[in-house]
Amino acid sequence: MELELELRGGGFLLAEVSPEQVYVREELNEEHMQLKQMAHNFMVKEVAPKIEQMEAQEEGVVREFMRQAGELGLLGLEVPEEFGGLALDKAATVVVGEEVPIGGSFAVAYAAHTGIGTLPIVYFGTPEQKAKYLPGLANGEKVAAYCLTEPGAGSDALGAKSTAVLNEAGTHYCLNGTKQFITNAGFADIFLVYAKVDGKMTNFIIERETPGLSFGPEEKKMGIKGSSTRQVILEDVLVPVENVVGEIGRGHVVAFNILNVGRFKLAAGAIGSIQVVLETALKYASERKQFGVALNTFGAIQNKIAQIATKTYMAESIVYRTAGLMENGFHGLDLTVNCSKEAGKALEEYAIECSLNKVFASEVLDFAVDEGVQIHGGYGFIKEYPIERMYRDSRINRLFEGTNEINRLLVPLTLLKRAMSGELPLLEAAKAVSKDLVSAGMSDGEGLAGLNQMTQKAKKLCLMAAGLAAQNLGMGLKDNQYVLTGLAEMVLQVYAMESGVLRAQKVQTLDVADEHKEFVEKTATLGAFEAFIILEQQAKEVLCAIEKGDSLSTVLAGMRKLVRRPNVDMIGMRQEIAKYVIEKGYYPNH
Repeated sequence: MELELELRGGGFLLAEVSPEQVYVREELNEEHMQLKQMAHNFMVKEVAPKIEQMEAQEEGVVREFMRQAGELGLLGLEVPEEFGGLALDKAATVVVGEEVPIGGSFAVAYAAHTGIGTLPIVYFGTPEQKAKYLPGLANGEKVAAYCLTEPGAGSDALGAKSTAVLNEAGTHYCLNGTKQFITNAGFADIFLVYAKVDGKMTNFIIERETPGLSFGPEEKKMGIKGSSTRQVILEDVLVPVENVVGEIGRGHVVAFNILNVGRFKLAAGAIGSIQVVLETALKYASERKQFGVALNTFGAIQNKIAQIATKTYMAESIVYRTAGLMENGFHGLDLTVNCSKEAGKALEEYAIECSLNKVFASEVLDFAVDEGVQIHGGYGFIKEYPIERMYRDSRINRLFEGTNEINRLLVPLTLLKRAMSGELPLLEAAKAVSKDLVSAGMSDGEGLAGLNQMTQKAKKLCLMAAGLAAQNLGMGLKDNQYVLTGLAEMVLQVYAMESGVLRAQKVQTLDVADEHKEFVEKTATLGAFEAFIILEQQAKEVLCAIEKGDSLSTVLAGMRKLVRRPNVDMIGMRQEIAKYVIEKGYYPNH
């Protein structure tokens, strides 16, 4: 069934979306909350007390926790019931993903296993592969690792040199090559390895005991020290032909689409990490005294707390909205059979949103830990304080699952690709914007309705810039990374802004506490205005790069109509948000 425009990947930019069409955190059901509590208890009682042992890489500690997580069902959330999993929705993976960061580096092992390690088989495996491997991966008897990156090919995954040659008998492929930075390599049992067959990328399942498979030493990392990261070395490794995942020469379809869902899941983990950081900073700020009073009474500290809380709200809104979109995209997909083509299409649909999730959430996390260290002052630089580890651990998220630069470039390039293929009427919408500029200067209404109107103007501004860039630069646009990253930032801020506002509108209609409704409205308002300010700056930079002279003056005059907005007391809102969050002592997400 064809998706409506506003529900298609990237469609949010072209259509007016209603609150009823977005999934929000406040809609989590009792089953979700029970699952969340179980994951929370496991992380707090079992995993967190052994963070130091994991950091020291005591043998067997992480592997044992993976086994326990499997017994609880936490490793099989997305695995079909027929193969030992729970077959839960995408919201379930988010609520668990939010709790796992309590356990420090264990979150890395967990995410690599349940995401990019297991899902290639779930989505692209044959029924026989699923029956053979998924039960063990779901119950924790087996741990998976994803092997794509190579020493000479980081972001350029298609530049990989590993090869796979079919033997004369036609029964096995002989693999040779080296994979770099492979998470879980030290104790994984199943490896999803990418190698080229006649120059074309193909995905293979390799078991640890296979002759010719060996490993480099543990990498000495800046952060996530409790996770295992090694080279995986392939020397004449013979892999049965039945262990090919997907089609020969179509491994890039598996790789890139699995990275899409991996980015979404990384964002879920990031918002969980942010909440841990904020709670840690709040606790310290309430206990630490300076000049005879608690740190949390100072406006400069309160400002930081309010900013972290507001950005967390926006990131959370994006992630849950995307969970709803992805769940809608997978509706009716039978994962018990060979459904690789249908699964690939479903995963590809929301590639743009997944990249936006990853970039936004990982950068909010880095902002939060940086401010968390600042709130701790000199003690934030001391190892015995957990914020020091959190600061180091957070940095990898902007590199994992494709760097944030690569993910930013993917956004406008994917939009343009879909426009050229007729999937999204992007260029037509961009042309229509100039005709609408006469009414664009109308005053926005008040409250959340006014924010919604402001969001529509933000979309028009984004479309105007994208349309002019395509028109003026032509085919050269795809190579102009300065303009592409500017456009990507605009799309990112539009998605965040709209997700936060629509969530706030929907929450007002739900059965939740009035104080939570008030908190949501304030954070949505502040977050929307902050996003619009960034959007305006990026739009001006892009337009000044692609237009000159009188044409630039005309375009900027049109832009000024789109960026008119009411004045708000942003400082006052931060004061109110900070007061509420400090009273709670944690991020108030319910």
